[in-house]
Formats: sequence, structure tokens, C-alpha cells
Amino acid sequence: MPIEKGNQAFPREEYLRRLQAVKGKMAERGVKRLIVTQPSNITYLSGYTALSAYVPQALVVSAEIEEPVFILRRSDAPAALYQCFFSRSNTIGYPETLVGSPDHDGYDFVIDHLLEAGGENSSVGLEVNHLSAQDVQKFHRRLSSASIVDCSDLVTWTRLIKSDLEITYMREAATIADAAMARAIEFIRPGVREADAAAEILAALARGVNGKAGTMVPTINMCTSPLTGTPHIAWSDGEFQHGSQVNLELGGTRFGYTAALMRTMIIGEPSDRLKRMHEAEVAGLEAALAAARPGNTCHDVANAFYTELKKFRFEKDSRCGYPIGIDWLEPSASLQLGDQTLLERNMTFHLMLGNWVDEDFGYVISESFRVTGSTAEVLTTTPRSLFQI
Repeated sequence: MPIEKGNQAFPREEYLRRLQAVKGKMAERGVKRLIVTQPSNITYLSGYTALSAYVPQALVVSAEIEEPVFILRRSDAPAALYQCFFSRSNTIGYPETLVGSPDHDGYDFVIDHLLEAGGENSSVGLEVNHLSAQDVQKFHRRLSSASIVDCSDLVTWTRLIKSDLEITYMREAATIADAAMARAIEFIRPGVREADAAAEILAALARGVNGKAGTMVPTINMCTSPLTGTPHIAWSDGEFQHGSQVNLELGGTRFGYTAALMRTMIIGEPSDRLKRMHEAEVAGLEAALAAARPGNTCHDVANAFYTELKKFRFEKDSRCGYPIGIDWLEPSASLQLGDQTLLERNMTFHLMLGNWVDEDFGYVISESFRVTGSTAEVLTTTPRSLFQI
């Protein structure tokens, strides 16, 4: 029985609009064919979310052809037939003999496709930052007559401004994140294993809210005393103790779109230092959100936070956040000093105010927000509290 299309996250017209925007940028760079290999960019242009990028795969966007061609491992092709908006003839599975081979791989199949389509004498865009040096060399060697153009940021920057339906999915993801954080606050107690708390949080992220499931579960960062001075530690098989501080980062996901959330918890009485840090960070967060409006820049948002934080005699030596959407991080602009990217309506950011001061002391709070006409729309609703358990 042939595989029928599933419930695509977006209508066909939305994907075609995105492709037209990308093709416009291709024309500006003189690119006839764009080889998209970054997984979240593939998701953005096709609807594909299966986790198969550990082997070569590529979405080939041609300037003169409406639909892209998706080349991926043959065993993953049914997922593309189910998830992607385009006709099944544009999904091509390469043979298993190219998996694990020391001499040839899926990118050779992609290059063969380009050669058959006359790509040897055209300009080809590559997402160089996502490919290994060996893979880039292969494209140059086998397409020696083609002009190879670095298009690492082409699709990523196109993703910055979200459609209304994308915003809807991010709001749904934010509701899931709030539910998972609420479960963490409810479940974390002295004597509870970190692993058991993680299981409850992950279950909440998968279960979702109001019948809308979390369609993927990103890993969570659960940094517990004395490891609160670092951001990216997962849970352990140890137990929470009286006096333990827990810095928790998690995110809800809908159709690849993520809303992230960070909060700090303390089992027992917080120290004066932690209370002062919390007060300062919340004040800085609110100042940053007030600056997050069209016409201002990423620099302006960061500067508002840092200026407020210094009033409390604290500093933060890392950036204040980044664009968020598909796969948590959109690696384009940054909420940091010097970034002059102009804010526009329907840009979305993770205002990430984790502050890792000493090797054994840090604090986290964050919000995912949307740029609107005047004030920022905060997507999550968890109170900005230092949660005392």
C-alpha cells in the first residue's frame, strides 16, 4: 500500500512561499542550485523532521524548478514521503551500499544527481559550515567546472521572521514548556533521584498539553549543586539534598518549533547572594524585554540588560540570547553587544540570562519571546520566581 501524506505542519503554499524567498536570495548570489544539508533548514523548506542526518542527506533547490528534490538514505525515504509536501517523484533514496563505505557516500549520490541535471557548469551553493572539510573538497573536486558558493547562512537568515502559523506552534510549544517546568517544581524534593525528576520532566514534554503532544523531546540541562556554575550538565543518579540548588533548562517542541525556558530552584533557604542575583536578573530581564521592539537592534536589547544588571553590581560575560525556532537555536543573530541586526515583527528569541559566575555558583532565568509592534510577547507564563522548595 503506497504511503499517503501525513498531517503536514504547514500548507503547501507556505513551503512554496519559503522556497521563493530562498530563491530570491539565491538569485542575489548568482546561485542556480542550492544544496541544503543543515537539518533544521531542511525542516523549514520541506516539513521533514525525522532524525536521519547522521548520514548524508540533501535538499536540492533549483532556481528554475518549483519543488525541491530530497536525496536521502533509502530506508529514510518513506518518512520523507509521509512528511514532506512535495510530490513523491522528488524523493530519491540512495542505496545502502553508500552507508559505511570508506570510498563513497550519499554526497557522491547527490553530486551524481547534479551532474545528470547539468550542474557541472552552473553555480552551486553549499552550506559549508555544516559540511566537513572532506565533504566540501569532494564537491569541489567532482564539480570542478562549477562555481561553488558558500551559502551557509542563506536559509538560516530567511527563517528569522516567522509566519503567523509558525508563531502558533511556538505558543503551543511554550505551553508545553510551562507544564514541564511546573512538573519539575512539583516533583523535585530532598531524597528524590535526579534521574526520576528528569523522567517526569521528559514525560511532560512528550505528553504535551490540551491534546497537543510534544512532537520531539529535546534534552534538558539539570545543573545541581555544586555544578550550578556550568550550563550543560544532564541529570545523574544522585539524589537532591537539602540545600541543593537546581538550574533547569528545558524546551517544549511542536513540529520542530521550540520554546525554551530556564528557572532556578533551591531546596531550603536561598543565600543572600542568590537572592540578590535573582533580583538583579529579573530586573535586567524586564529591561531587555522593554527594549525588544521593532527598530531597535539586538545590541539594544543586550545593552538594556547589562546596564540594569550593573546597577546591582553584577556582570554577565556571556551573550543574552539568540533567535529560536526550529531545533532550539537559529544560528544567525545574537542578543549581544555589537550585533546591529534590526528587530522586526515576528522575530522570536530565547532571552537566555544564565549567569555562571564561579565554578560552583550560577543562576538561570529565561523567556522565549516574540517581537511585536510595540512590546514583546512573552510566550511562556511560568512566574519569574526563585522557586523555594
